[in-house]
Amino acid sequence: MNSRKRCITLQDSETKYPLPLIEKEQISHNTRRFRFGLPSPDHVLGLPVGNYIHLLARIDGALVVRAYTPVSSDDDQGFVDLIIKVYFKNVHPNYPEGGKMTQYLENMKIGDTVLFRGPTGRLFYHEPGKFSIKPYKTSDPEEKVVSHLGMIAGGTGITPMLQLIRHITKNPDDRTRMSLIFANQRRISW
Repeated sequence: MNSRKRCITLQDSETKYPLPLIEKEQISHNTRRFRFGLPSPDHVLGLPVGNYIHLLARIDGALVVRAYTPVSSDDDQGFVDLIIKVYFKNVHPNYPEGGKMTQYLENMKIGDTVLFRGPTGRLFYHEPGKFSIKPYKTSDPEEKVVSHLGMIAGGTGITPMLQLIRHITKNPDDRTRMSLIFANQRRISW
């Protein structure tokens, strides 16, 4: 890990932080990796493992808010990565307009900003194998300890699982076993 001083971006879960798009990579025909720059090369996002962020944008005069789990971690300084499936217009008959936020992100140019808010969530992973889970938004967290973690994900719903898997596997003292069942419409290569 880098020895630079780490500054936290997400200081307050109600504050909106404008972050610029600094890179966009096509992963598949409808999936992209969006990399957003943090305020400085020394900044980390500051997202607890098990939590997620919200993106906010004004689209066609309406505020649109969507939740996403980054695939980068606080080991990554200066940027945050999101892997997102883009829902294009006229692809699915039940959703002829496609996804408002995903098409907005797809059309962003390098340097354009979108608002981030967080951290958000009721699940926190405290290594090794210990979770804090708030059954309700206003309830106190309940501690759970597991030796084997089972996960099921589909498509870009893999991102919360990747967050946990990466965190657990990078710690040699965390002996939590993990099983993942994953399905996707098409073959992807990460």
